This record gives sequence, structure tokens and C-alpha cells, in this order.
Amino acid sequence: MAFKLDNVVPWGRNMKEYQLMFQLSDNDMLKKIASFGDGPACFNYEMTERNRDVTSFDLIYQFSKTDIEKRIEEVRITVMQQMRENMDNYVWKNIKNLDELENTRMSAMKKFLSDYEKGKAEGRYIFHELPNKLPYESDYFDIGLSSHFLLMYTQLGYDFHIMSMEEMLRVCKEIRVFPIVDLDAVKSNLAENVIDYFRKNFKVEIIKTGYEFQKGDNKLLIIKK
Repeated sequence: MAFKLDNVVPWGRNMKEYQLMFQLSDNDMLKKIASFGDGPACFNYEMTERNRDVTSFDLIYQFSKTDIEKRIEEVRITVMQQMRENMDNYVWKNIKNLDELENTRMSAMKKFLSDYEKGKAEGRYIFHELPNKLPYESDYFDIGLSSHFLLMYTQLGYDFHIMSMEEMLRVCKEIRVFPIVDLDAVKSNLAENVIDYFRKNFKVEIIKTGYEFQKGDNKLLIIKK
């Protein structure tokens, strides 16, 4: 079945949030970074402005700027209404209220859209679907990031997560996955089993971050070769 943009809820985060989620140090920010499932985040845009090296991968990069922009507008009102109905599930610390949330997300996505066509032409936004093989040699990237995708969507199954993270680890010297909970902000059996699998052959760390928006989603998984 073909992947459809109608199935996507685009919701972009900014560089500051990435720094907090992934505990990216000043030195980390100088490294060659691969960011998976980036969607309409402006991390790539903001890093490129600072002459940093980031390549973003996502299924939505097969679509045009116009199509993505239209989809963002289609889901914005629905997403904000859902947020309004579930405010008690979130920590209003880094983001203080719903207005700030909407402004932060829309600002990030507008920056992404302004950079999208240029970034595609420069090879910074690449259409790719995990766990398919990436067109890079081993250890091409220093750090691989996955935000709000791997371990969160448990319905994709154990094998999908293992194969996806193995491919990330093939092209990256280390990977960082945030958060390590499912869509209900609960650490799942799948996450525990996947983490146990990688403990056998890699250095695995779980650290608490300075970023928590949905209650309970404040831990980062780091896997190093």
C-alpha cells in the first residue's frame, strides 16, 4: 500500500527542543548528524544556518512543499483541540500554555517550509523509510537521532524496531532515541525487549533529560558502538 500524506500528523519541533531531548552538547552540535523521522521540524534549518552538518530522513519528503503545507493546515485545528482536551497529560514547563505551544510548533514548521525546497536540492532532506538500507557507508554519521517515532509506535512490531535501529547503527557511530515510552507515555514491553537486545553487543545508556512535555516522556536512550 502506498504511503499517503493524509495519514500523517505533521508537528515540528525546533533546535532548542532537540538539544534538550537528545542532550546535545556544544561539541555534539559540531558533529555530522543524521536525524530520522524529522518531518517538518526546523532542526535542520536552524543547524544549517549555523553551518552545522545535518541530514534529515522522512517519508513525507516525497511530497511537495505545497502538499505538506496544506496538510499542516488541515491538522492544526484538530491537534490543538485534542491538546486542549488532554491538557492534564502534559507538563507545562518548557512550554507554558496552549498559545505558546501552537506558536512554537507553527513557527518551527514555517521555518522548515521556507527551507524545504532548498534543502531537498542540497540533499539535506531525503525521502527514506526505515528499515530500508541507507545509501551511506558504515559510520558515515557521528550521531543518529530519532524523535517521537522509534519505540513509541509499538504497533510497528519488534522486528521493525530492531531492523531500523540496526540500520541506523550501521551508518552512525551512536544513536539517540527519545522518548522511550509508547503513545500513552508508558514504557512498553517492546521497548524493554528492544533495549535488552542491544545491550548484548553495544553500550547502552538511559538518561533523564531536561525535556518533558507529555508526562513520563523524559528519558533518552543512547546506544554506542
